[in-house]
Amino acid sequence: MMSTLPLLCFLFFLSCSHLLLSSSFSFSNSTKICPHGQALALLQLKKSFSIKKFYSEYFEFYHLPSYPKTEYWKEGSDCCSWDGVSCDLVTGHVIELDLSCSWLSGTIHSNSTLFRFPHLQRLNLAFNNFSGSSVSTGFGRFSSLTHLNLSNSLFLGLISPEISHLSNLVSLDLSWNDEAEFSLLGFDSLVQNLTKLQKLHLRGISISSVFPNSLLNRSSLISLDLSFCGLYGRFPDNDIHLPKLELLDLWGNSNLSGNFPRFSENISLIDLYLSFTNFSGELPASIGNLKSLQTLSLVDCQFLGSIPASLENLTQITSLNLNDNHFSGKIPNVFDNLRNLIFLFLSENNFSGQIPPSIGNLTNLYDLDFSYNQLEGAIPSSIYGFSRLSFVDLGYNLLNGTIPSWLYTLPSLVELDLSHNKFTGHIGEFQFDSLEKIDLSMNELHGSIPTSIFELVNLSSLKLFSNNLSGVLETSKFEKLINLTNLDLSNNVLSLTMSVHSNSMLPNIAFVDLSNNNISGIWTWNMGKYTLYHLNLSNNSVSGFEMQPWKSMQILDLHSNLLQGPLPTPLNSTYFFSVSHNKLSGEISPLICKASSIGVLDLSHNNLGGMLPHCLGNFSKDISVLNLRRNQFHGIIPQTFLKGNSFRTLDFNSNQLEGLVPRSLIICKELEVLNLGNNKINDTFPHWLGALPKLQVLVLRSNQFHGHIGVPKIKSPFMSLRIIDLAHNDFEGDLPEMYLRSLQATMNIDEGNMTGGYMGDNNYQDSVKLTIKGSEIEFVKILNTFTTIDFSSNKFQGVIPECIGNLNSLRGLNLSHNYLTGYIPLSFKNLKILESLDLSSNKLSGRIPQELTSLTFLEVLNLSQNHLIGFIPQGSQFQTFGNDSYYGNPGLCGFPLSNRCTTDEIPYPSQEIEAKFESGFDWKITLMGYGCGLVIGLSLGCLIFVSGKPEWLVWIIDKNIHKIVRNKRSTRGRGARIS
Repeated sequence: MMSTLPLLCFLFFLSCSHLLLSSSFSFSNSTKICPHGQALALLQLKKSFSIKKFYSEYFEFYHLPSYPKTEYWKEGSDCCSWDGVSCDLVTGHVIELDLSCSWLSGTIHSNSTLFRFPHLQRLNLAFNNFSGSSVSTGFGRFSSLTHLNLSNSLFLGLISPEISHLSNLVSLDLSWNDEAEFSLLGFDSLVQNLTKLQKLHLRGISISSVFPNSLLNRSSLISLDLSFCGLYGRFPDNDIHLPKLELLDLWGNSNLSGNFPRFSENISLIDLYLSFTNFSGELPASIGNLKSLQTLSLVDCQFLGSIPASLENLTQITSLNLNDNHFSGKIPNVFDNLRNLIFLFLSENNFSGQIPPSIGNLTNLYDLDFSYNQLEGAIPSSIYGFSRLSFVDLGYNLLNGTIPSWLYTLPSLVELDLSHNKFTGHIGEFQFDSLEKIDLSMNELHGSIPTSIFELVNLSSLKLFSNNLSGVLETSKFEKLINLTNLDLSNNVLSLTMSVHSNSMLPNIAFVDLSNNNISGIWTWNMGKYTLYHLNLSNNSVSGFEMQPWKSMQILDLHSNLLQGPLPTPLNSTYFFSVSHNKLSGEISPLICKASSIGVLDLSHNNLGGMLPHCLGNFSKDISVLNLRRNQFHGIIPQTFLKGNSFRTLDFNSNQLEGLVPRSLIICKELEVLNLGNNKINDTFPHWLGALPKLQVLVLRSNQFHGHIGVPKIKSPFMSLRIIDLAHNDFEGDLPEMYLRSLQATMNIDEGNMTGGYMGDNNYQDSVKLTIKGSEIEFVKILNTFTTIDFSSNKFQGVIPECIGNLNSLRGLNLSHNYLTGYIPLSFKNLKILESLDLSSNKLSGRIPQELTSLTFLEVLNLSQNHLIGFIPQGSQFQTFGNDSYYGNPGLCGFPLSNRCTTDEIPYPSQEIEAKFESGFDWKITLMGYGCGLVIGLSLGCLIFVSGKPEWLVWIIDKNIHKIVRNKRSTRGRGARIS
């Protein structure tokens, strides 16, 4: 019996093994065979899309594998083994479909076979191109779905409300489908129904709703991303009890306001993004309770006040970004505990004081940005161990002292920006060649450029402009800087020696600015033959060019040098070409009109002559500035201007041009500045220019214009004109009152709301020479708020129009050297910001209005050589004017003239008030007086009649009659002058 026991056990083992193997084989076969209908549906789904490879930066950033998964789906094979397909191990039903990053391109229609998988639990279609598809009702059929990801796949249109029926959803990601949106109630319905959500990401989906309070009660919520969703209103002020919440992202909801969220102490928040919202107020001290926080981003909000010291409790934080707020006070010295910080951004705030020394403990720091604050003092010098620091930006502060040595020894440094501070001393030698960008501009650094800079083989941008750097630069030093694209050494005291072999250097250079240095001689450094587009050598002593080899030049600025000889012709690619303030001579070649890309052409202040090419007005639709001022051109102005042209500035001042003003200027609808002054133009007033809607500056001075200006031919001419100079011509007749009434740009200027400081743009700013405050002044820039009128030295006659007083934004008014008569208008008291008033050498009469003392901005007043009489007003600015303001008016008296007034009476009322009495009584006042006198007279008559002759009345009358007689005699004896 005992001998058969092992045999029985062996047979039992074989039997069990057989059963187990049979069962296993059966189970395995059942899981590998998916239902035929599902395989067919998947293959049909495959055919509905095309495969188009595309690149997304997200693939690289998130390390996502990207390949066409459906390419490996083959008919006859088990669909459960296909890439991206997962099946239930028992039933074989497809329960998971992951086609993310599969290069799929096409439209998902409502009848797509995608919706034939009712057992789906997970669906991921992210990072494909389903342009033209909507999140349709079909997606609402997946009743078992727990995870749905349709992000970054170009869905658009209304999101079907049926998606809110997916009550089992734990994760929903529709992010970055920027043209998709929820219906008015769709989002609210989704929030109410999907109560199991742990992850809700809707970045970029248009919600246009207030923030739903109910979301803050979902204790299961782990990740909430509602960035760029158009949320508005106020974020709830109540406490947030979401113990599992790790991500809250509200970035980019610019109309969403509120204070910093109130989180409970037991929260697990890791990442908080409130950037580009309207959140405001101070950061609470309770921010220190967020001890798991790794990312805090509050860029471009309205936060203010100081940073709480409790920030030091955020020991896990790796990224702190408070850029572009209104924080103030000192940066707290809290960095001893924040040793995990990698990114520290505090730029564009109002921080003051010194940089805290504890930043030296941030040994993991990669990017440091304290720019655009009011930090002062020296950079901490005792700092070591910044082995990972790659980006340092301390620009636009008030930092001073020398640049500390540790900044030259950072082994990973890529960008260094210390610009716009007050650093002094020499630039040190850099120890590592990792640097790509250096900006030390706008400081007080001196000495030579260190040789180590020319060893930085990765350098792409070097900006050292506006310092006191000196020495001689040899172009051969740039040999190793093959990656340099941007070089700005302007506004220093540098000289340049150009070697024979320098042309092959800087092969990738695109931008070079060496202006305002000591560069002289012939320019032979022709670097960047195919890449250089911007070259500025202005304000040097360059005398010529060996050649112009550049093929891509767009901006060539050579003004204020010593260039001689004929005018060089700009390249066809050139947009900006300035050779003003040189010694060029000869004529303008018609070949210049082949530079069809030219936008700004400035040839002013040279010795160019001859006649102007007729093509100058019509060779390019893009040209906006043509400046030929101060040359020796003669003949006529080009008569033909291209229809639809872009001319903004035309300056022909100080030449010998003659003839008529071209009538074709009427088609220059963009014209803002027209300067024809100091020529020999013989014409009547070009009234038709009044139709130009943008004309702001009109200078016709010192020509041979003549005749009456007359009345406008159109309604409201010169609506934008604010600088008009007609001086030194032969205009006659009355001042043009109707034109003056139309100068809307000189009335009620709100300087606070004016955009831009000066006329022009970044490439070119307009200039003009005017007679202001008695002197010729050249305005190298024209303020957008500056206004002046100069009609001097003509033959105008008649009275000064009262309407000039309506031009209450005038800064200067010159009507001198004409034949004007009458009074100084009382309305001039309205010219509250007038700085210069010249009415000299006319035939004005009457008194100087006392009301002019209210002109508190008035610096220059000239009323000389008229027929004015009476007291000179006293007070305010009038106390500052000397005799020259009044000489040639023998009837004037009082300070500052030696001709003293002989009475102590107050100044007489204005002549306009006197004129009312001279023209007759005011009958209303007369009748009132007559009525009162009649009543009093009758009353006194009755009193006398009843009581006889009262003694008290006789005494009063007698006393006053004697006083009047004495005063008359006394006045005759003194011989007082009344004028």
